[in-house]
Amino acid sequence: MSGLKIIVLAKQVPDTRNVGKDAMKANGTVNRAALPAIFNPEDLKALEQALLLKDKYPGTTITLVTMGPVRAASIIREAMFRGADGGILITDRKFAGSDTLATSYVLSLAIKKIKKYDLILAGRQAIDGDTAQVGPQSAEKLNIPQITYVEEIISVEKNKITAVRRLENGVETVEAKLPLLMTVTASAPDCRSRNAKFLMKYKHACTPSEMHHESEDYISLHDTRHYLDIIEWDINDLKADDVYLGLSGSPTKVKQVTNIVFTTKDSKVLEATDKDIDQLMAELVEHHNIG
Repeated sequence: MSGLKIIVLAKQVPDTRNVGKDAMKANGTVNRAALPAIFNPEDLKALEQALLLKDKYPGTTITLVTMGPVRAASIIREAMFRGADGGILITDRKFAGSDTLATSYVLSLAIKKIKKYDLILAGRQAIDGDTAQVGPQSAEKLNIPQITYVEEIISVEKNKITAVRRLENGVETVEAKLPLLMTVTASAPDCRSRNAKFLMKYKHACTPSEMHHESEDYISLHDTRHYLDIIEWDINDLKADDVYLGLSGSPTKVKQVTNIVFTTKDSKVLEATDKDIDQLMAELVEHHNIG
């Protein structure tokens, strides 16, 4: 099997493990400035699956694609430190407030612009939404097959790929033709650590927007080392329609974000009666333990 052209879709997300009172804006969008930004955990697992294929099939290239503000370029560098070959940042103020429908529209346009690819990998879902919709919606817009809940990629032979899916009641092994999109689940292996050589090689990689704030010496370095250039696309590069972008192109809105902390309380003795059981269920729902 010759080398594969792999695209990894990833997202920089707010760390939802520490949600405070300022986590939401008045318009129903997440206040990302109030939370630390991290590499979405399941997207890291998708990157590891891509890196395993690169280890197995010489000549494989990995391009990480992310949509977000300029600071989201940091996860492209993070991917390059671990073995990715480069990345594309899709950024424009008009993308702000995009839900899964608007996001998949933009990502599908970017992938169509890339043109040549064998496999697209993405995390099953992002921790700031938990919808698991962006990957499948992107595949639908690209009119390619998809395999969800992937835990392991077994092999790639000619134009066929074999993978293991982790389902609620077990696993299943499936085959599909390339090109296709896969979403990787949380049970997949963790991503490898940064590689010291890659860290030294790519530590000065940046986008054109980031370059505006750098010194002449830094710019000169990029003139001689083009592998440090992270591609940056906006709405004009993608020829995107404003109607399908941002809040106007997003039919779903976040109503509220709440940080739920489970605490231990005194035990409670219940009688084997319908009244006690109904009361227990009401309390569990009220305290967000279920429902």
